[in-house]
Amino acid sequence: MDHLFAVAQKFSPHGRVLDVREYGHGNVHDTFLVTLDSPPELPFILQRLNRQVFPQPELIMGNLRAVSRHVLKRLKRAPLGPGRRWELPRVLLTQDGQDHFISPDGSFWRALSFIDRAQTFDTIQDLRHAQEVGYALGLFHNLLSDLPAARLADTLPGFHLTPLYLEHYDEVLAKKRPSPSAEAAFALRFVSERRAWAHVLEDAKAQGRLCLRPIHGDPKVNNFMMDTSSGQAVSLIDLDTVKPGLVHYDIGDCLRSAANPLGEETENWDSVRFDPEICRALLKGYLSLAQGFLTANDYAYLYDAMRVIAFELGLRFFTDYLEGNVYFKAKDRDHNLLRALVQFQLTASIESQAATLRALIEEEARVFQEGG
Repeated sequence: MDHLFAVAQKFSPHGRVLDVREYGHGNVHDTFLVTLDSPPELPFILQRLNRQVFPQPELIMGNLRAVSRHVLKRLKRAPLGPGRRWELPRVLLTQDGQDHFISPDGSFWRALSFIDRAQTFDTIQDLRHAQEVGYALGLFHNLLSDLPAARLADTLPGFHLTPLYLEHYDEVLAKKRPSPSAEAAFALRFVSERRAWAHVLEDAKAQGRLCLRPIHGDPKVNNFMMDTSSGQAVSLIDLDTVKPGLVHYDIGDCLRSAANPLGEETENWDSVRFDPEICRALLKGYLSLAQGFLTANDYAYLYDAMRVIAFELGLRFFTDYLEGNVYFKAKDRDHNLLRALVQFQLTASIESQAATLRALIEEEARVFQEGG
């Protein structure tokens, strides 16, 4: 524990560190909340980045600076309406002016500002919450829509490229067969039956129908911060996966996270369903800000996005289970298998409602295309 206090103090030139405690439940980094002795000083977030997942963490910090600068400029030119606040986590510097600290054991540490008077939720609380999550993602994409994607580093090459995840899955499966359980057999069949369309978004990109833009990369529900008083969205956190990509990755990821009322960690995986009314509310919030930069082709692939990204995450969890849980933190041997089953069941629910969801997308798109 003493070494945590010492690292935290590197980022706190004006106050003495009183407490460092684990914070949140991320699957990749080690995250801590640091409390200082100076009353005016807010707590801050201290993180040890996972260098196995992000072998070049310096690129992450460069992206954070680029995105923060761009968002601040956009908001300065066109502030949000009265009663609305929006802030992204700020990078805090060490006492010698660096945006990170490397400890003697080689760990890469960084500190971020704490978003005050805000909270996150693991699941959608109601339809208003869903609409606010959609609004926040739309605002994030809107604010970055004029930032050339080429200015951002690709911090995770291959991230969200579903065909590559399938290739990796095949390589792992050739070496490590799963235990002969009914759940593993279900997962094997599920992947086998859906291989053919897993490349739909990447094919559209290769054909010029979809283009690269700045994306968040991991906009699940608990990365959206809501004001504790108003309930409005005030921030989108966990920006390590910001990179060039398809906005469909973000939209699909956000919807598969939000429209699953039981949540990603439920043990009742066979009861998981995709809720179309949550989907409608979230799209309503998103399109209120995104209709200015979305193209006809973008709308055409929204259904594919929610289906493919749910399948992709299930595939990643299942592959990690086969490998022995080397990427995602797991509480036991079968944790990532259970996570995979949740996402596969969600995918199946999306597929069973294909006509309803396509009609819903067309209806909400028409509302904004016709001026609300």
